[in-house]
Amino acid sequence: MASSLTCAGIVWAFLSFLCAAASCVGFFMPYWLLGSQLEKSVSFGTFRRCSYPVRDESLQMTVMVEQCGRYASFQAIPSAEWRICTVVTGLGCGLLLLVALTALMGCCVSELISRTVGRVAGGIQFLGGKCACGEGMGM
Repeated sequence: MASSLTCAGIVWAFLSFLCAAASCVGFFMPYWLLGSQLEKSVSFGTFRRCSYPVRDESLQMTVMVEQCGRYASFQAIPSAEWRICTVVTGLGCGLLLLVALTALMGCCVSELISRTVGRVAGGIQFLGGKCACGEGMGM
């Protein structure tokens, strides 16, 4: 298999993939904030949560659901700031993954990544990194 990347480009491709994978795993895991509520351990991320309180109308009290799951809808995410964080971080992870997979394909396909494509991919990767770190869009 011929490659359109130099040795530095191949290292960049694999490191990009590892960083994109770590960003995506971090985004999907519900362990951003840890704490306790109603004497139970709770955790949540931008769109997933573990051990969360719900109102049980038959018992007329709040009970803890001791399982992990995503919010029922986008509007169920607790605040507008968390919704914005979900969109921006998800966009950043998507951009990082797109560039990483393109770079990995460049390791196997000759003439896929030229100097110009590499520079554009680097710019997209920079933008994706800023979004995934919460620094995108003036944050």
